[in-house]
Amino acid sequence: MACERVRVAGKNLTDLVSAAGLTLDVIDAPAHRLDVNAQIKLLDGAAAALGDEFLGFHLAQDFDLREIGLLYYVMASSPTLAEALRNAGRYSMLNNEGVRLGIGPNHAAAVTLSYVDVERYSDRHQVEFWVGALVRVCRQITSIRLTPRLIRVRHYRSETPAEILTFLGCSIQFGSSADEIVFGDSAASLASVDADPYLHKLLRGYADEALSKRHPRRQSSLRSRVEEAIVQALPHGRANADLIADRLGMSRRTLARALAAEDATFSELLDELRAALAKQYLSERELPISQIAWLLGYCDASSFTNAFGRWTGSTPRRFRSIHGAPPRQARRARRANGQRTGTK
Repeated sequence: MACERVRVAGKNLTDLVSAAGLTLDVIDAPAHRLDVNAQIKLLDGAAAALGDEFLGFHLAQDFDLREIGLLYYVMASSPTLAEALRNAGRYSMLNNEGVRLGIGPNHAAAVTLSYVDVERYSDRHQVEFWVGALVRVCRQITSIRLTPRLIRVRHYRSETPAEILTFLGCSIQFGSSADEIVFGDSAASLASVDADPYLHKLLRGYADEALSKRHPRRQSSLRSRVEEAIVQALPHGRANADLIADRLGMSRRTLARALAAEDATFSELLDELRAALAKQYLSERELPISQIAWLLGYCDASSFTNAFGRWTGSTPRRFRSIHGAPPRQARRARRANGQRTGTK
């Protein structure tokens, strides 16, 4: 869908696909499964080419839900929304092995998204597409314009366009400790308008067979769990090996040995994660550098500046001037000029 938008816009799709390590033949083969990291790079490139900072949400708003395939039909034929969401968790790997859906431990109508062996903070557009698509599926299943009580995502954004907030029906908590959609308590028991027990049993059989043919990777590497714990501890300045090991239920020595088995060290993970997050935060011009320093666990901006120079050979301000998104006022002015030109 993203590539089709790039084509329609007359942009250079060949170079865009190549930059993600893919080919047009692969893109044009619907049955071909893409590496999730390449998919994330492709979406980032498409968003930049189209000048659409919220491409994931925009793609989720208007595609035919039946394109999801077997997973959608298993959900739609379920008796209730709660069962539909449980089926989403059970069979989501059929559509994407890098993102797993789950039901919140304390809420039957809370959907969590977890990344498996994929760097979560390399992505914004894919997870935003998942959020928008899941909200639409829940509305379609119940024939009610369900409004989530809460949406949380791990990555940071400084603002969300009004049209996306209208589409979702609620605000989004960016920079949270989880990726999650939570509906009201009564939503779980809502009946599916297309519930069909016979069809559902048949489709479940097909889905189980398809699932058995997959060879899933590990449920979650230690590296990804360490990274999640680090991100939660960073703003408090407490992202050290002792604390992270304790949160994961192991000693510091055990953590070091386990990471070594994955060819990693705690200090390397901490440094790489801070560098990746710094670049992401700096792409949003509205976020002050002093606040970025705090989000990354530095006591002051100068410590962050020194670390950023070590990572990139540049200063945060210079990096932002080259790679950052246009200031909010400039974006609004450009949009207004575009609107005037279009109506001339």
